[in-house]
Amino acid sequence: MSSTGSVGSAAERQAGRPGGAGLDPQGRRLLWRCRRGMRELDVLLERFAREQLARASSEQRRTFERFLDLPDPLLADYLLGQATPPEPELARLACRISGRPPGTIV
Repeated sequence: MSSTGSVGSAAERQAGRPGGAGLDPQGRRLLWRCRRGMRELDVLLERFAREQLARASSEQRRTFERFLDLPDPLLADYLLGQATPPEPELARLACRISGRPPGTIV
């Protein structure tokens, strides 16, 4: 429980917003799928979902869902800059989520 009396994940408390607030049922399901069990992935994916899903188009949501379908080791490589997804739209999404310029590999 946070100092404000609400219950939520550390990422939710950091963002200052309850999880899923303002999201439709599909958006809340996608937000739930962002919880991967690997802290680095959880923070990046949940932050992106909370900031972007409410105004994302159907196509953008489908792309995000396809991205979430990938196995955790691939997601980690893509989001931490160790590899680039072969599909251009997934590569652009990985850069948006991670905050890296397109085409950047560390």
